[in-house]
Amino acid sequence: MSKSYVIGVDYGSDSVRSVLVDASNGEEISSSVFYYPRWKKGAFCDASSSQFRQHPLDYIEGLEATVKECLSKAGGAAIAKDVKAISVDTTGSTPVAVNESGVPLALLDEFSENPNAMFVLWKDHTSVQEAQQINDHAKKYDTDYLQYVGGIYSSEWFWAKLLHVLRVDEKVRQSLYTWVEHCDYIPFLLTGGTRAADMKRSVCAAGHKSLWSADFEGGLPPNEFFTALDPLLDGITERLFTETYTSAESAGNLSSEWAERLGLSTDVVIGVGAFDCHMGAVGGQIEPYYLSKVMGTSTCDMLVAPKDEVADTLVRGICGQVDGSIIPGLIGMEAGQSAFGDAYAWFKQILMWPVANLLAEAQGIADDDIEKITALIDNQLIPKLSAKAEALPVNIHTELAIDWFNGRRTPDADQTLKGAIQGLHLGTDAPRIFRAIVEATCFGAKSIANRFVEQGIPVKGLIGLGGVAKKAPYIMQTMADVMNMPIRIHKTEQTCAIGAAMFAATAAGIYARVEDAMDAMGQGFEKTYEPRPEMVEIYAARYKRYQEVGQFIESHPAE
Repeated sequence: MSKSYVIGVDYGSDSVRSVLVDASNGEEISSSVFYYPRWKKGAFCDASSSQFRQHPLDYIEGLEATVKECLSKAGGAAIAKDVKAISVDTTGSTPVAVNESGVPLALLDEFSENPNAMFVLWKDHTSVQEAQQINDHAKKYDTDYLQYVGGIYSSEWFWAKLLHVLRVDEKVRQSLYTWVEHCDYIPFLLTGGTRAADMKRSVCAAGHKSLWSADFEGGLPPNEFFTALDPLLDGITERLFTETYTSAESAGNLSSEWAERLGLSTDVVIGVGAFDCHMGAVGGQIEPYYLSKVMGTSTCDMLVAPKDEVADTLVRGICGQVDGSIIPGLIGMEAGQSAFGDAYAWFKQILMWPVANLLAEAQGIADDDIEKITALIDNQLIPKLSAKAEALPVNIHTELAIDWFNGRRTPDADQTLKGAIQGLHLGTDAPRIFRAIVEATCFGAKSIANRFVEQGIPVKGLIGLGGVAKKAPYIMQTMADVMNMPIRIHKTEQTCAIGAAMFAATAAGIYARVEDAMDAMGQGFEKTYEPRPEMVEIYAARYKRYQEVGQFIESHPAE
């Protein structure tokens, strides 16, 4: 009997990963990773102005390379004939300007080097001003168009980014037909779409980032709302969408062109796309009222709950709650931190500065030796810092940090906020600073869980997903202590890609419901971190200090 295979494609901030999975049991047959070459060079980005753009060719080349390598590793044509579906997840909100044919403008010769014609990565914060204007503007209306996105619009999202691009680039403005999320574009590409108007839009992206709701007439706020905000937005809603689709649905079949490029059949079903954290929560076997934390460069904290139990409860200050955005039939709620792994990476980069800048200038050291030394320090730095930090005593007075190094996503989005480290003295060393940063990221996570509880949505426990959850026991134990609740770590490191595979199996009809795919394909949990009673009390006191310092920073904003 022939088997059924599915492919999950996970677009991250630095790379795209594809996994070939046995749909009957979730076994990973093969995988492949492609690092974006243009992004790796820092092309089209300017960290000093929070501009982070990605070229569509990085995405397209990575898609083809990883899927083909997965098939090649697994046996080529012999296994390709049994591939039933492909589903895709992406970072978000990561939108792009496209023409009427649905082609990203950066793929046209005249825009090939223009960052404003490229995908605006989720962590691009060039539209802080536009986000604030949207927030101020929304207060003028009787209908609360921000009610389903936590009451605050973020510079990381769809409309703020669109308005910024329209304002700063007349050439793009004149050529743009519509504005498209990355997770909607890739299925459109794979199915051979030729009209942007026909693109199936994900309820995940639309509900959490684009102000779409089935409760609004026409789905989106009316044209008048946007025109009054800025005349440059006049007519945009007519070129967007009124319907949305869950990721359990099909976007169509693989086109002849892409079937030939990938070595697959045109019978392969392409699922509707979604954001990485949403599919990651499914890959990590999310349960109602358990906060599933996808921990990478940033975090996405996902929670699902039955509609009848949520009723009219709206959680303020999160990244939205949308019917069917994670699991069809349940209310999906999203929150998160703008910097998690990025905070550790920032500190690591600071400590690596002498290695990168001074060692290269040293006389008498061979290039090969410099590379070996650099690699050794780079690989060992975070593990050694973790071991030293874990051994340090903790009390109410030790160094304290605020985790807003890339602004604050939730609760209450404000990308103008800055991080801080307080209580430094001449005895402060690298492990102590690292400990403060780790604690701060855990305190930021606690503030998210507390917001759900304060607003009437219980949090029964935590599910840890992704590389940080699996590879950083010190951080996870600190998380359990700070949150005062157990955190279960999922076995699958690539939960986003596996979640995409589960959705692919559902879209192909192998399973009737996403929950059935989760039950059959889920790999379970490998470890649980329990809170240590002696640390819970200390961290409760330190969390109060975190709140006090954070309030001070908010009341003294940086100009």
